[in-house]
Amino acid sequence: MSLSWMAWTWPTAAFFIFILLAIATMGVWEHFSPGGGPRRGALGLDTTRGDRLFISIIGSAFIHLGWLALMGTPLWGALAISIAFLLAVFRWV
Repeated sequence: MSLSWMAWTWPTAAFFIFILLAIATMGVWEHFSPGGGPRRGALGLDTTRGDRLFISIIGSAFIHLGWLALMGTPLWGALAISIAFLLAVFRWV
């Protein structure tokens, strides 16, 4: 499969596939455990599971951009920070 129509690289395609899989996983989770009632977290916001997924994805994008600006490649450190951020968001936000 050629990804040259949009000058994509395989890591970029993998990133979007991950987002698609995360949204699909959240959909399956919601199907089997509906509701996921809103809770008030550390930020004082009422958030649902979908809100926390969105916050963690957007936050991870900024973490990666900041890492690129300050450290350059490779992005393994940014990935580790992003995973820790995701876990913190789902735990405390």
